[in-house]
Parts: sequence; structure tokens; C-alpha cells
Amino acid sequence: MVDDGRYLIALSLMVADPVSLIAAWPHDVHRLGDAAYEAYRQKFPTIAEKARIAGSAEALSVEQVLDVAPDVAIFREGMGPNSEQIRQIEAAGIPVVFIDFFSQPLENLEKSLRILGQIIGAEERTEAFIAFRNAHLKRIIDRIAAKPDLVRPKVFLEAHAGLTECCNSPGRGNVGNYITLAGGHNIGADVLPGAFGKLGIEYIISSEPEIYIATGGPQTEKAGGFVIGPAFSPEQSRTSLAKMAARPGIAALDPVTRGEVHGLAHQLLNSPFDILVAERLAKWIHPALFADVDPDKTLEELNTRFLAVPLAGPNWIDLR
Repeated sequence: MVDDGRYLIALSLMVADPVSLIAAWPHDVHRLGDAAYEAYRQKFPTIAEKARIAGSAEALSVEQVLDVAPDVAIFREGMGPNSEQIRQIEAAGIPVVFIDFFSQPLENLEKSLRILGQIIGAEERTEAFIAFRNAHLKRIIDRIAAKPDLVRPKVFLEAHAGLTECCNSPGRGNVGNYITLAGGHNIGADVLPGAFGKLGIEYIISSEPEIYIATGGPQTEKAGGFVIGPAFSPEQSRTSLAKMAARPGIAALDPVTRGEVHGLAHQLLNSPFDILVAERLAKWIHPALFADVDPDKTLEELNTRFLAVPLAGPNWIDLR
């Protein structure tokens, strides 16, 4: 049992049929994207029939967990059951496990993958993917480390752009750490102590960011926000990104006037797709230094070597 649909992605890296391992999940299709979910449903029709439990952003029902009676209950660190609920679940003979793809993924994603691999008995394939992921991250880390005098451009990343009033941003954690890894300076980390928070437009303007990156997906479509992913064409994504860049305040930012506006699928975050995020950020932040890095090639290798359900696109785009 898992409390986040994105854990299906991790399992799909480890086994040919990840859905067969799931006793229950939240049916949080928005976290996968409608098109991605449909790809899973087409290949594994039983996904739609799996028991539904509360997701990590909802109030946990111990009764739901006990009714499903899974071999193990996997929760997101910091969001799952409290100590009394853990006691009740474990008293029923169900081990409780916490993993973290959200708060500090650079620190905890590898550990979390190993935990999942051990639980399902897929250690060898899990280690193969971890080695693949580490090699791609190390290439970026080593190049940045070799440039001690590297100037770090200021980056403003707006998460779920257009979903709510401006502006959601990473702080000290989550994708903000990948901006740092890729040689950028995340302006959200200067004022947001947690993994995510909200920045005022006055602060954003005064910070003088040099690069603007929006994340979005199908979850922002109804709000008229930035959309990207396999359900949308590049033209649709670019049009919606232009709309985000034209908003009052955002339109006045220097990177917008210079065309340094980029879009990223939010569904890539909080998952083992973080290597694609790291590579794409690196090319946006330091294009000359990472001219030979090819996220499209990395995605192709992910699809052919590991994923039970291939990841479709587009998942990143430039306004220019």
C-alpha cells in the first residue's frame, strides 16, 4: 500500500509489473498526469480496480489501511500517520515504512529507492538504476565543483505556475536543491526555510532573477496556468508559458524581457525522474558548461533500460 501515486514510477523502474505489487493507492491521478495514468491503465488495467486510500495530502484513515491488510504500508515522510496511528497499524501486523521523495530528495531519494527495492525483492535492478542515476548526477556535480569561481545566476522557479495567485516557489529543499546542484542560486531559498512556500511579487522583482522557470502540468489547466506533458502539444505548452510570462510583475522581470523563460513538467519532480530535472536545469543555467549534456538521450535510456511504462513528453520547453 502506498499513499502517493508517484511511487508507482519508482516501482516501474524495478519490476515489469509494478501494479501487481500495489494493494491500494490514493488514485491521485493528478500526480501522474492523466495521459501518464492512461498509459498505465492501458498496460495494467487492474490499476483502476485497486482499493483507494487517502493520499499523503489527506487525513489518514487507519480503518482503510486495516481493511486493505497490505503486507506493508508505505507513507511519505512527514505527512503520514501519527505515532498512535502507527501503533494501531503495526498492532495489526502491518509494518509501516516512511520514504522521502519530496522534502530532501537529493539526500533521501536514493535511500528511499533502496528501501523499496528491498521490500519487493528487486535489489539488483534497483542498484542498477541507482548507479545510472548517480552517474548522471555526478557529471553535473563534478563540473560545478571544478569551477570554484563559477558565477551562480539567480533563478526564480515558480511551481504550479498559474494554479494559484503568484507565486509558489521552492525554498530550502525539493527542486530548490537541484537549482543549487546545477550551479544556480535559488532566490526562494533566501527567505523560505521549508521545502516549499510562497514569494511575493515585490520580493521577486527586488531579487532581480536572471532566469525564470515555470513548472506546470494538467493540474494547472482548469486554472488557466502553465500546461505541459504528454497530454499537450509543444504549441499549447509554449502558448501557456507565454501567458505566464505576460502576467503583471512577471512581465517586467529581466529574464522575461531577454527571453530566458523556460517550462518544466511538475510531474518530473518528487520522483526518480530527478536526473532529467537536474540535467535540464544545468543546461538552462549554464548552457555552455553543459552543452554536451542531453536530457532527451537520458530519457530515451530511462525508457529503454528501466521503465515498465515509458515516459512520454513534452516535459520541458523554452519560450523562445
